[in-house]
Amino acid sequence: MNAGNLENTKPSSGVTARSRYRGRFAPSPTGALHFGSLVAALGSCLDARANKGEWLVRMDDIDVPRCVPGAAEQILDTLRALGFVWDGEVVYQSRRTDAYRAAFERLTEAGCIFPCACTRRQLASSGGTTIDGGQLYDGRCRDSLPPGEPPRAWRLRVPAAEIAFDDAIQGMLSQQLQRDVGDFVVLRADGLFAYQLAVVVDDGEQGISHIVRGADLVDSTPRQVLLQQLLGLPTPWYAHLPVAIDGAGQKLSKQTLATPIDVKQPLTTMMAAWSFLGQSWQQGHEPDSLEAFWPEAIRQWQIKRVPNQRQLSAPDYSR
Repeated sequence: MNAGNLENTKPSSGVTARSRYRGRFAPSPTGALHFGSLVAALGSCLDARANKGEWLVRMDDIDVPRCVPGAAEQILDTLRALGFVWDGEVVYQSRRTDAYRAAFERLTEAGCIFPCACTRRQLASSGGTTIDGGQLYDGRCRDSLPPGEPPRAWRLRVPAAEIAFDDAIQGMLSQQLQRDVGDFVVLRADGLFAYQLAVVVDDGEQGISHIVRGADLVDSTPRQVLLQQLLGLPTPWYAHLPVAIDGAGQKLSKQTLATPIDVKQPLTTMMAAWSFLGQSWQQGHEPDSLEAFWPEAIRQWQIKRVPNQRQLSAPDYSR
């Protein structure tokens, strides 16, 4: 499990074709469900159901300081009001720290993790940025901690490997991890496990075979593939949907004051999300109620129709 042994790696999927389908929707409860999150929920649910698979819901609430009290239940209530039905119990990352700790210890024993003493100020002065706009680590503590400086966070020792994966919507993508990302944090200075580690452990333990999610996470995928390989987990099949953006070109989010979903007009909302995903109705089969929407949408869903773009403008009403 030595990170240094991974060279020019292209992951092989842990599933065959579209068999044994198990998908999931994993929102972060930082606010109410908005149109951008709804698109991810709908795309992942329809692809699972159209392939006669299971669809799970998980709350990615590992970043506890960012989570809003009551938001998780509000998201679930909105999903129910829109006709979503999931399989099994909802899983909460905040209750699964023992699993993340076990994975962290495995990686540590294998020599894949090292302590880092760098402060925010030191990191900011290093100058470089990662492929997704974060701070590129300059390797200051990679070989050893500076004398007298205690560890603050723990990082994964990223190999000089190129990791590629064939996304069902965005096409073939690759990263040279050391250049594009650098050694990334798996245990934060505040004692919380990082999202990248938590999501890989959860997907592995839940047996997730297919991941349909927003393209805002596409640049994180090679990091997750690397962790899957190091932990001996299969790599799922990936499909990254276009992200919904507002008139200013910003991703719909709590930070950009995205309008919460109005459950008083469920069919209108679902039809807008369906169209956003590039889907169209067969003549004479357009649903006229929420109850009619679901079976028709499952029957007519085609992921090949989803635009192969990283982002698209959201309908005016949803902003």
